[in-house]
Amino acid sequence: METIEMKVTGMTCHHCVMAVTKALKGVHGVQEVAVDLDRGEAVVRGTPDSQALIDVVEAAGYRAEMKK
Repeated sequence: METIEMKVTGMTCHHCVMAVTKALKGVHGVQEVAVDLDRGEAVVRGTPDSQALIDVVEAAGYRAEMKK
């Protein structure tokens, strides 16, 4: 299992956190998700495709990129 850290922008409230969390949990291979509003980050554990993670976050209305 790997840990993937993402920068997520556009979140402004708890509803945003829940929307991003739900979107990420729907990606095949995701086992755990933690989204932090204050830091603008999401940490995903599992074996998902990185581009699929970005795609679902952006489809939910937010911007996402992998942390370097």
